[in-house]
Amino acid sequence: AAGADNATLNGSVIGQDYADYVLGASADQAMTVDLTVTGTNGDGVAYFNILAPGSDGEAIYIGSIDGRSASVKLPQDGDYTIRVYLMGNDADTGKTVGFTLQVSID
Repeated sequence: AAGADNATLNGSVIGQDYADYVLGASADQAMTVDLTVTGTNGDGVAYFNILAPGSDGEAIYIGSIDGRSASVKLPQDGDYTIRVYLMGNDADTGKTVGFTLQVSID
């Protein structure tokens, strides 16, 4: 919600699709994100990236490399996107993965 400094979001992602969550933040704030898989009909693997304002897909945090928990100092003011996605067999075969995303801004 507008003005909140934390949120818990529940969702799911299917195959090659992704779920985007957009939040406004200021430079030098810290964004903390934790992703937990809550259910799956596949391998149960989901990841998230953090995209800076104005990004065309380039991420400042890449979950498939850095893990499912992040604490990132934000480089600029604006709207950041947290993108949850699948990879590998789950993405290629259209599996569904449910998740909980916990987000906070300090």
